[in-house]
Amino acid sequence: MTSSVQSRAQRPPTVRGRWSALLRLAAVTAAVSAVFIPVQVGVFVAWPPPLDGGAADWFALLRDNRIAGLIDLDILLVADNVLLLPVLLALFILLRQVRESTMLFATALGLLGIIAYVVTNPAIQMAALGDDYARAATDAERSSAVAAGQAVLATWQGTAFHVGYLAGSLAGVLIGAVMLGSPAFGKATAWMMILANTVGLGLYVPAVGVYIAVFSVVFLEIWYVLVARALWRLHRLASPPTV
Repeated sequence: MTSSVQSRAQRPPTVRGRWSALLRLAAVTAAVSAVFIPVQVGVFVAWPPPLDGGAADWFALLRDNRIAGLIDLDILLVADNVLLLPVLLALFILLRQVRESTMLFATALGLLGIIAYVVTNPAIQMAALGDDYARAATDAERSSAVAAGQAVLATWQGTAFHVGYLAGSLAGVLIGAVMLGSPAFGKATAWMMILANTVGLGLYVPAVGVYIAVFSVVFLEIWYVLVARALWRLHRLASPPTV
């Protein structure tokens, strides 16, 4: 029985032609996310976010450079999470043949993480409040916009954010572990997934947690490139031959 299970795990996954479009979409979105990561890092370096500042500092950044301000408020990470949806679904289709129950749980956690991250991101709200602040004609109106901005910033990384962050990280570790048993992805792809999400949990290390978590993007960037290539190859294999 054990040898039978192992032999099934070592075979390439059977992917029907009906999943070809999903695999192609997932490959494209993974490649786009791989492009977004260095863009976000570059913006962080060129226009550092006012992490120790208040709402008025964010409003000033959004006024001076709207695109940089939105990126500093993680708008591209919102896009990354939306783009992750087809990747997550494609991985479930491919890896459920290895460990279906684990992949079902990991996919549910991944979806929870995506939803939590998207709904807690403050970028659009802060941009709107920044516009209100710029249009304000009185000190009272400006104070109201700043107070609203402070409230948005205060809830940015609250309970919902951390629930989503932990759920997404655990999902990534589980998916990476399942990848280790699948011939569809190389060991390097699996380990990049595990390392990216494990190092990301360094966020919770006191004092230096943010710096540890930021380093996880190196592994994540490599993973996106590798998984995009693998998904595109599997899409080509699943596509019906053209006459």
